[in-house]
Amino acid sequence: MAGTGGFGIRRAGTVAELLAAAHLYDGPARPEWAERFLASPGHLMLIGYAADGFPAGFVTGIEMIHPDKGAELCLYELGVDEAYRRRGLGRALTEALLAAARERDCAGAWVPVDTDNGPALATYRSAGAADEGVCAIRAWSFDDEPWAVPS
Repeated sequence: MAGTGGFGIRRAGTVAELLAAAHLYDGPARPEWAERFLASPGHLMLIGYAADGFPAGFVTGIEMIHPDKGAELCLYELGVDEAYRRRGLGRALTEALLAAARERDCAGAWVPVDTDNGPALATYRSAGAADEGVCAIRAWSFDDEPWAVPS
């Protein structure tokens, strides 16, 4: 287990680990989605644990490959429990995910982030991310699909 600042960071490999970190997510976790996440090639979650074993933060990454770009890793989501913020855990999780991307021979990594999310921007900047400019994101919602989150 890699660690920093009293936190241990390790890759989640069980549904139980993913569900135990559910308080860190934007919405409720479902066991069937956790199973699907773990079974999906290129998906990984790293969890940062406090000294007492409490899941204090997480980062997820998704490896993608494209004919003209090779493999890249998208930092999909980063979350740190409010009680553990400003202790370096977000940066440590980001750096651990970047290390995993290098181990996978990814050509690089990127993260979509809201331009008004100062703490996230500072975290990514402190981990060495370059600002590549403003990006607009458009989304589709498939409410009739079983995996769609109700609005």
